[in-house]
Amino acid sequence: MILFLAGTSDARELAVQLMQAGQELVATVVTESAAASLQEANVPYHVGRLNEQQMKELIEEIHVTTVVDASHPYAEEASKTAMAAADLTGIPYIRYERPQQSYVNPLVTEVETYKEAAIVASAHSGTVMLTTGSKTLAVFTEQLLQNENIRLVCRMLPNKENMDKCDALGVKQRDIIAIQGPFSKALNKALYEQFSTTLIITKESGKVGSVDEKMEAALELGIPVILIKRPKIQYENVCTSFEKVFEKLGGK
Repeated sequence: MILFLAGTSDARELAVQLMQAGQELVATVVTESAAASLQEANVPYHVGRLNEQQMKELIEEIHVTTVVDASHPYAEEASKTAMAAADLTGIPYIRYERPQQSYVNPLVTEVETYKEAAIVASAHSGTVMLTTGSKTLAVFTEQLLQNENIRLVCRMLPNKENMDKCDALGVKQRDIIAIQGPFSKALNKALYEQFSTTLIITKESGKVGSVDEKMEAALELGIPVILIKRPKIQYENVCTSFEKVFEKLGGK
């Protein structure tokens, strides 16, 4: 039995392929909306955040023999919890992560943290389009909404929780793009142009996370980009392809 942390669309596809190959697994996701695609594919799942003890108990309860961590590249706590729980129960841990991409361009400024991104963005003027989701929205609203020379436009998933968060943090309705990706380069360009965007803030999520389309669209339009690098976590057994995960699991 595999405990599978499913945090991205390609991760969920990996879960489906593992099941089709005869692997038993239970996938964990944080929200009901994230569970929808698993449900459609008949993948067993658990909804809700797990701390270290809860994950250990789940591993023991359903007799897990391997943890496959395919959580989002920026879900630091989930990965740390999974590694700790695997260590506590003495079972193998495998990390699946999208390949990283490199950008060498004078328009791209790489930063290590959300806070650093907000500080760098505060030196700009015009329309700053934030495409990093709602989880760290407060970091940017605190820094940027006080600047009268900046219009902060936030692109995020169209759910009530996000809209309530925007309202609580002072983001105006006209400055919210509530939409679910993935997005083509053409759509990214259209949105950038529609809002007269002068700066993009994004994360280094990888191709399936559409960071390449965001980046390419911005660079072709000559728009500067602040790119938040992935967290530096010392993972064990890192795989950047489905094939490598299958190999780690014994080729099944």
